Amino acid sequence: MADAKKTVVKKTVVTEPEKVKEELKAAVAEKKAAAPAKKEEPAKKAAPAKKAEVKATIKVELSADRQYTNDDLMKILNDVWKFDMKKKVSDIKTVEMYVKPYENSVWALVNGTEEVNFNI
Repeated sequence: MADAKKTVVKKTVVTEPEKVKEELKAAVAEKKAAAPAKKEEPAKKAAPAKKAEVKATIKVELSADRQYTNDDLMKILNDVWKFDMKKKVSDIKTVEMYVKPYENSVWALVNGTEEVNFNI
């Protein structure tokens, strides 16, 4: 005959609730002691701080009394785009502006394909 494995079952009869609590605590403590210890995770590195954006203002001075900032030029371009060219301002995605102070004009390339010229 083959060897039969014997399983031992421990029966406990408890009549008092205090003893039950103590036995449960002891059983939980035994399981915790038998469980493998958790490996410590390496400390997480802090996320690199984002660099603050530099706010730059460009001023084009045509004469002592005429100065234009990049915002001024964008406002003029938006007006030309909307009223003269009859297009939506929301269609503008990219703008490259070339200021020609000797001609008092601006040449702009909108969205890489549309040319816009206006006087300042």
